[in-house]
Amino acid sequence: MSKRDSATRRDFLKTATAVAVGAPYVITSSMRRACAAPANERITMGIIGPGKQGLGLLKKFMRFSDTQMIAVCDVSTARREYARKVVDDRYTGAKDQGSFKGCKAYADFRELLARDDIDAVIIAVPDHWHAIVAIEACKQGKDIYCEKPLSLTIHEARQMTKAVRKYDRIFQTGSQQRSEFEGKFHRACELVRNGRVGAVQKVLVSVRHPNWNEYAVPCDLPAEPVPDGLDWNFWLGPAPLRDYHSKISPAGIPTKPPVEQRDKIAWYDHYPSWRDYREYSGGTMTDFGAHNFDIAQWGLGMDHSGPVEVIPPKDGEPMTYKYANGVIMQKVPEINETQGVTFIGAEGSIEVTRTSLKLEPESIGAKPIPPDGVHLDKAENQDHKLDFVNCVKSRKRPIADVEIGAHSVTVCHLGNLAYWNNRTLRWDPENWHFVGDDEANSWLDRPKRAPWKLPAI
Repeated sequence: MSKRDSATRRDFLKTATAVAVGAPYVITSSMRRACAAPANERITMGIIGPGKQGLGLLKKFMRFSDTQMIAVCDVSTARREYARKVVDDRYTGAKDQGSFKGCKAYADFRELLARDDIDAVIIAVPDHWHAIVAIEACKQGKDIYCEKPLSLTIHEARQMTKAVRKYDRIFQTGSQQRSEFEGKFHRACELVRNGRVGAVQKVLVSVRHPNWNEYAVPCDLPAEPVPDGLDWNFWLGPAPLRDYHSKISPAGIPTKPPVEQRDKIAWYDHYPSWRDYREYSGGTMTDFGAHNFDIAQWGLGMDHSGPVEVIPPKDGEPMTYKYANGVIMQKVPEINETQGVTFIGAEGSIEVTRTSLKLEPESIGAKPIPPDGVHLDKAENQDHKLDFVNCVKSRKRPIADVEIGAHSVTVCHLGNLAYWNNRTLRWDPENWHFVGDDEANSWLDRPKRAPWKLPAI
């Protein structure tokens, strides 16, 4: 589909929404299953980075009858060819009928983004690549589903937001706790936002994983031979030049171990560990933090703001964030023996993880939210990917819009910067800078290895 055809289709859908009488224009999952969209009306998609997380996203987006994957990109020959085969095998019947012309594999993301017949892209590359790829995708007129955490730096997060707004793109941050897990996080935040625990006094957030570096460390791995078929220099891209190591980017196809072998340690050690190292990520602070600090922000009504002060852990006290309204947020080791968020108020508490929702007292959840209460956005079928697809059609901002992702990852970055530099930092969330602190403001971004730089917006 050409950009012109895509714009015409989307304009039609926007008009249909505006003129609908008494009800919004909604494409339900049952409608989608009952009647597949004609080939020229499908959302054509490409994926950049079909690795461990990317392959899962690739397969999930191919479930929808009104999307069609037509391109994959990876710096590893083995990974991109495997992903291309997954796509071709999925659409074998459509290829026989002439509605699918085959999946193209690319080594350079810029070649994929230059295609006029791609409407939307999935970005699932390591964190240090997110901003460059996403901003270029905006400039090429693509809608974007981007894995969390949104960015490697605070400056990158803000620039990504500016690009999405300037080029009028739909951007879903992959913080799927807002949509999925049986709606537990949505329920918890909606109750908090409606005052069921009273005035919130404290929020406890756990982002810990026992096998990953919590705050990320400088990479000091020894050199190993570069595997055949991997463009290691391109994988590094804007990150500092260093020798290859398989822990950062394993050779071959990322496959899950058999279920019977998936004990906790083997499961996580099986995957790439670039997230442990500061050059490419921010440890579990940005990885799981992009989930759980995001839920804390949602429950506090801070999607477009954030804390004003962060204090690193010291003297036995955990890392502490302070909001302008007096709410205290602390990063704690674990909640109910796992990761999650606890909202504590004057009249009760709500503890939520991916497997549990605990209300204290239970009566705070007994009454339904009244029509004039706070009703948070809800993804159809509790499906984060479907929410993105629906928003590409309607042009409504998705449940985890880029600006939401930017503020949530900034909370994570603030914690890392305070910890790495062992300093209390005062933050202005409205103007995106540290207050009266030139040294701290120099940490908002990092140098990029030439020739890579953020695309001009």
